Amino acid sequence: MAMTATAASAPHGTVPPAGETAPAASATPPAPPASADPIPPAPAPGQPRRPALDWRIRFAGLSLIWGFSFLLIKVGTEGFAPLQVSLGRLVFGSAVLLLALAVKREGLPRGRRTWGHLFAAAFFTNALPFSLFAYAETTIPSTLAGICNATTPLWGMLLSLVALSEDRPTRRRVAGMGIGFVGVLIVLGAWQGFSGQDPAGTAMALIASASYAVGWLYIRRTLAGAGHSSLSMTGAQLSLATLQLAVVTPLFSSAPDGLPVLPLLSVVALGALGTGLAMLVQYGLVAEIGPTTAQMVTYFIPVIATAAGVAVLGERLDWNTPVGALVVLLGAALTQSGPRTARRAPPAAQHRPGSPVRPAALSRSAPPPAPGLSRTPRRRRGARCRPCPARTR
Repeated sequence: MAMTATAASAPHGTVPPAGETAPAASATPPAPPASADPIPPAPAPGQPRRPALDWRIRFAGLSLIWGFSFLLIKVGTEGFAPLQVSLGRLVFGSAVLLLALAVKREGLPRGRRTWGHLFAAAFFTNALPFSLFAYAETTIPSTLAGICNATTPLWGMLLSLVALSEDRPTRRRVAGMGIGFVGVLIVLGAWQGFSGQDPAGTAMALIASASYAVGWLYIRRTLAGAGHSSLSMTGAQLSLATLQLAVVTPLFSSAPDGLPVLPLLSVVALGALGTGLAMLVQYGLVAEIGPTTAQMVTYFIPVIATAAGVAVLGERLDWNTPVGALVVLLGAALTQSGPRTARRAPPAAQHRPGSPVRPAALSRSAPPPAPGLSRTPRRRRGARCRPCPARTR
């Protein structure tokens, strides 16, 4: 998985894409064409084509891909060093995004300032958390890593209170943050002295989740509205993260003795599917159903990660793990809830008798009247007012 700028908690550094300003889109999928013709009409020029797969199918596929990413990390670390797993993940993920850029004939962003900010964003949202999760899963189960990943909205809420003055916390969001961290204590079995859990591995997984929040806070402050497409920005970001780990990995790990098949396939799938393809699917979801609905995928990831770890890897599951996970998800959901604002209906236009009827859709785009002419014809003095056409039945 990877993180991309729904700013809440893009799993594995992809939820939402780097520098992404969510495109204006409806919160619900577009309605099917009203025509009953067997062949639907071609879309108007400039109107994006509807994807072949329904958004619900793509949403479910994205949840599965990101949920299984923790299992793939666990299998990958059985044959390669943690930094090598993270580097391979970034290599294959960057390859998918660069290929997509070539197909769409888009270029990478320009400007030293933009690339400087992308370098920092790549460290906090890709290189550092990817490596920490890989190191963590050498000592903790993949189920625990997936649950720790769900704490990213909690860290984001905590950091926004400190660094973003425009984000005024509500009681509900503050309560959600507290509930979420109580859920973490339940998962870890705090009343048992955290027995059975490796403190170092758990700490690395939690720091990785916090790093996502730091990265997205940095992106929001420096790269929002940069004027480049999300695909271009994220492709550049992953490329920079690949360069960072390509420099660091040989310093802290030796070359592998061989290329075991299963760990190698896990790394390839982790990069190509969980990092590259997942980002492309996420872009389409955000554009079609909006960032609010698209980010709901975050709450399915720990559930799928837990099920995959128990069913495939045979990991132990105590009662406090799923209960604590549900508490964490409840707290994360509350931190993402905003204040309820009543929608105000547009005031009805007061139509005066004798004035021409102008549709509301044309009122903003209608050209101004010629000099010396009025939009409303003047009524002769003494003339009787005729009923307004808009009010007659």
